[in-house]
Amino acid sequence: MSEGSESVLAELQALGSETNRSGMARFGINTERAFGVSMSALRPLARRHRRDHALAAALWATGWHEARLLAVLVDDPSSVTPEQMDRWTADFDSWDLCDQACMKLYARTSHVDTKVRAWARDEREFVRQAAFALIAGYAVHGKTVPDTVFAAYLPLIEEYATDPRNYVRKAVNWALRQVGKRSPALREQALGTALRLATSDDRTARWIGRDAAKELSDPVHVARVSRKAGSAGP
Repeated sequence: MSEGSESVLAELQALGSETNRSGMARFGINTERAFGVSMSALRPLARRHRRDHALAAALWATGWHEARLLAVLVDDPSSVTPEQMDRWTADFDSWDLCDQACMKLYARTSHVDTKVRAWARDEREFVRQAAFALIAGYAVHGKTVPDTVFAAYLPLIEEYATDPRNYVRKAVNWALRQVGKRSPALREQALGTALRLATSDDRTARWIGRDAAKELSDPVHVARVSRKAGSAGP
């Protein structure tokens, strides 16, 4: 471990508390190797070390939960390789680390589509969760990505909507809702997927479909998507 990463790790340890650690555990976060540092305390550190790929790699290698969260926040997306994404994703041991990596780092790389499709086929819970959390993150950050890319994810969402594992089903639901928030056309397509799932014989698929359909058909949500489309302009 480099001198810089040792210093950051010491700072993380000093910021931790047993109260925060207990709170994390109550939310289902794996605290076996956690200091108990809140995300709000991590953000100032992340701003100081932004776009530091070498530091991110060193922090990830420590195995500490908050060090890995910080690694996700400070890494340079342009330096992230598909191999790194596979290695880090294989290390996921908590839902929050998976979500943060997908939202804050992976969704900003150029490897999204390849990883979504590969990880969806993977039977490991956190890896499959990552596939759909990545779709959700990409729907937010991929501002210039055409609707056709996201429409192509709807069959994948439908295919894996029967996986009953908690983190997977929540990620699939999240992906479906976020795709539907991008534009009026995608809202209609995502709502169609949700309504089909809502009538499924499978309990998990029904839950995903009903929950997503409720949000995607809500008048407030419909108006918000329409306003967003109008503000984007031609």
